[in-house]
Amino acid sequence: MAKYFDDLETRSEDARAASYAACLPAQIAAAQGLAGYGDSLAGVEAAAITTVSDLARLPVLRKSGLGAAQQARPPFGGFTAAAAAQFAHIFQSPGPIYEPGQISHDWWRLGRFLTAAGIGAGDIVQNCFSYHLTPAGMIFENGARAVGAAVIPAGTGQTEMQVRAAVDIGATAYAGTPDYLKVILDKADEMGEQVKLSKAVVGGGALFPALRQEYSDRGILCLQNYATADLGNIAHESPAMEGLIVDEGVIVEIVTPGTGDPVAPGEVGEVVVTTLNPDYPLIRFATGDLSAVLPGQSPCGRSNMRIKGWMGRADQTTKIKGMFVRPEQVAALVARHPQIERARVTATREGERDVMTVQLETRETDPGLFEGTIMDVLKLRGVVKLVAPGTLPRDGKVIDDARNYE
Repeated sequence: MAKYFDDLETRSEDARAASYAACLPAQIAAAQGLAGYGDSLAGVEAAAITTVSDLARLPVLRKSGLGAAQQARPPFGGFTAAAAAQFAHIFQSPGPIYEPGQISHDWWRLGRFLTAAGIGAGDIVQNCFSYHLTPAGMIFENGARAVGAAVIPAGTGQTEMQVRAAVDIGATAYAGTPDYLKVILDKADEMGEQVKLSKAVVGGGALFPALRQEYSDRGILCLQNYATADLGNIAHESPAMEGLIVDEGVIVEIVTPGTGDPVAPGEVGEVVVTTLNPDYPLIRFATGDLSAVLPGQSPCGRSNMRIKGWMGRADQTTKIKGMFVRPEQVAALVARHPQIERARVTATREGERDVMTVQLETRETDPGLFEGTIMDVLKLRGVVKLVAPGTLPRDGKVIDDARNYE
């Protein structure tokens, strides 16, 4: 079986940049023709958006905006290139948010992940992701088809039947959440059955090191990926297990939460994704997840950018003194004053009352310069602390709830 799914995985940076220069203008132009984007991309010269850095000039599309658009223009909000009836599947995720799906070759781009895990022709994948309304089951089934593997559409639950199917059919690979594989393996032990699983591709939850080691001790290579219902595969592990390699069908940026401003290399920020899928051209879609770029190239030979994996949620909205404080407000505070490089709001308790402390990275020495703006933007009075540039942690947090709820 081939080591790589396609040649795109190992192309040079120059070749990848040339590809972006060709496809980005077309994708932006296509998005401009969709009702969902309305005026947000008006005035943008699509031909001038040819690099990842150029994308930073465009607005960020947030899940809340997508949901509002879908209410106005059901079911997809005017963000798809085709009508709902022209898609093979229509999914519903919590919210509700509706996502389109196709059954064309590797439409969700899972093929590269499954290939990295050694899954291909001759394998039988027991797919334990849900097939009910949400797309995870079909996402992984589409990937299995792309690499020539057979699929048991097992879904979730009925663990004894899962074991019976795995044994009788001879499943060689598992797809599902990280912890449900252990449920199946433990049930097999209890039933005195021996499964043939040697590969596992997991997502939708944390793969803890101890759990991965337990699978390894059983002779199962377990790799994880990062995907969403809206975007499909974003990044995945390889056997090198050094970060997650960004998929070739998306462009990933790491930005300061609440903004569209890219962070410095290596800093933690929100994952923003532009998909190159012409059927569903999401431009700078904010996932709400935190991560950071991992420098260097994977030892496995795949050459695209790597990220460190899931590092928390970017939506740090916190209620202080009965009022919600949002990352977007902190970003607006910084934007009001050029002399502020970075800000961080911390919520603590003193006795029975909330205290809001606003730390500002600046060379100014008078907190009074900013108190009015803080009240105007955050709608709360707080303790203002001025700190030297570079002092605040580069951990992606702009709001830190340090209150003890125990």
